[in-house]
Amino acid sequence: MDEQCLTLAAAVIEKADREHRADEVLRLELKKHRDWLPDIPRSVSRAVFAFYRWRGWLDSPAPLEQQVRQALEWQERFRRQPNSISEAELRSQALPGWLAGQMPEMPPAWLRDLQTEPRLWLRARPGQAERLRQQLGDMAPGFVGLLSDALSYEGSQDLFRTPEFHAGEFEVQDLSSQAVGCLCAPLPGDTWWDACAGEGGKMLHLADLMQNRGLIWASDRAEWRLARLKRRAARARLFNYRMRIWDGGSRLPTRSLFDGVLVDAPCSGIGAWQRNPHARWTTTPQDVEELSRTQQRLLAAVAPAVKPGGKLVYSVCTLTQAETVGVATALERERPEFEPWPVPSPLDPGEPARAQHWFWPQDHGGNGMFVAVWRRKG
Repeated sequence: MDEQCLTLAAAVIEKADREHRADEVLRLELKKHRDWLPDIPRSVSRAVFAFYRWRGWLDSPAPLEQQVRQALEWQERFRRQPNSISEAELRSQALPGWLAGQMPEMPPAWLRDLQTEPRLWLRARPGQAERLRQQLGDMAPGFVGLLSDALSYEGSQDLFRTPEFHAGEFEVQDLSSQAVGCLCAPLPGDTWWDACAGEGGKMLHLADLMQNRGLIWASDRAEWRLARLKRRAARARLFNYRMRIWDGGSRLPTRSLFDGVLVDAPCSGIGAWQRNPHARWTTTPQDVEELSRTQQRLLAAVAPAVKPGGKLVYSVCTLTQAETVGVATALERERPEFEPWPVPSPLDPGEPARAQHWFWPQDHGGNGMFVAVWRRKG
């Protein structure tokens, strides 16, 4: 890596902290250099994330540029000889010490997968995966069945500048997030509520599954996220939705009753630590406890909006006990009108249907995620 890239990577790392996420700082810094060749931003991004992935192995008193170079060397060594680093080393140096108390199960394969660079997943518009594969090229073998629109991109071009992206022919969306939409399984003509819609990735998937029919309410506490959702929906030519700001309180954005409600709740994001290694060193156990309470409040708030016979779907890209089975158990204890609803897994179609789904990165190449599905009795 040349000195220019090392210097910029070090500048990003120096500015990043708990209040300023490394990926956000990186995006702002790269905007200042839009005239660079595409390979340079890619190299800087790779260096920044390698630093946080291998931070536990670095010589911390050394200058940041030197540490970044060390991190890239560790990344290459691990790529060539993954077994040269022991499971014990990975547990003690790749993760914060508090995590063991929050995650009793940490499979060795997951520990190794955390140290690899993540895959980039696309969701083609319905029925267009094969055509998109031929247009963009550099695709890994795809999925079949419910996830036949999921594509793993292995090329180097900037996808956001492609004509296909601007024509709304695909979305960048993680595989596990796509699986959440399949577990919701909305029908054309249904009425759904994406309660924590963010910038709209899952809402757009629901709209496609509904064939742009029926109605989806999309809410979020941040107006700027909903503004991005609106732009994405316009690019995709999807219009069967309404937007509302909602702060997560008891006053709901609509009095409607829904065939389904999706709560893709804010979480500690541990399932995405492969993609966002900076968060390993800024997340705290206090965050997990606070988020677990928030998740329970969100589910309690939306539960009355589910029709009798309707679905309630809870998803988080984390793997802690408190934010997964802890939240699910609390809902079932406090809301006995909701019964666990077994559904087949789109990632493991041969497995028995179940109401709780764990998606591990090492199994399918997407983010780690927990999903629970209930049906309201009656």
